[in-house]
Amino acid sequence: MTGFEMFWPLAAHAFLVFCLYALLVMRRASVVRSGKVERIAFRENLAEPEESRVVNRAIANQFELPVLFYAVSVLLFITEADNIVAVVLAWFFVAARYVQVAMQLTGNLPLRRLSFMLGFVALFLMWVWLVAWMATS
Repeated sequence: MTGFEMFWPLAAHAFLVFCLYALLVMRRASVVRSGKVERIAFRENLAEPEESRVVNRAIANQFELPVLFYAVSVLLFITEADNIVAVVLAWFFVAARYVQVAMQLTGNLPLRRLSFMLGFVALFLMWVWLVAWMATS
């Protein structure tokens, strides 16, 4: 490893979050322009149209399980356990998040559930790898 491979998956996930925020802004602007809702509805957290609510929920999902992903990634780097196993698991987690978001935005629940579970397993294995690394060092 050359040093920062562990952080590229984090950057890729951050990019996903930024893209979701951009999509949310576009969808909210669209529903306001179409007259479906007034702009104040978003500030007051009133009934949000489905077009933007699904994106808003996808953003919220990126701040739940991924918090553990960021923590373990930094810990793997600090403990020098960020080898090929950890990096592959991190990329797998991020790929699963991209698929999960795509499925959430298109309404494909079975594939969304599967991608969530695969990402969950990858993240769990990252934590197992960290604990095993620390236990044997």
